[in-house]
Amino acid sequence: MRIRLTERSRRQYAAAPFEVQRAFDSKLKLLTDNLRHPSLRAKKYDEASDIWQARITRGWRCYFRIEADTYVMLSLIPHPK
Repeated sequence: MRIRLTERSRRQYAAAPFEVQRAFDSKLKLLTDNLRHPSLRAKKYDEASDIWQARITRGWRCYFRIEADTYVMLSLIPHPK
């Protein structure tokens, strides 16, 4: 599987704290190897729009869509509490 960042997710990544950026980079490696890796806690977030959610850190999540052999990163945001 491959990863493609949207312009929005690139901006959000650049604005995120360094620790979150490092964690995101690490999680992307796990994601490309195994969508079901336990630390990702990946789940279908919006069935109608085919959007998935995965955990980056305790307080941050990424949202993505699966298109053929590519994970399209839609956003990287703090998790609402």
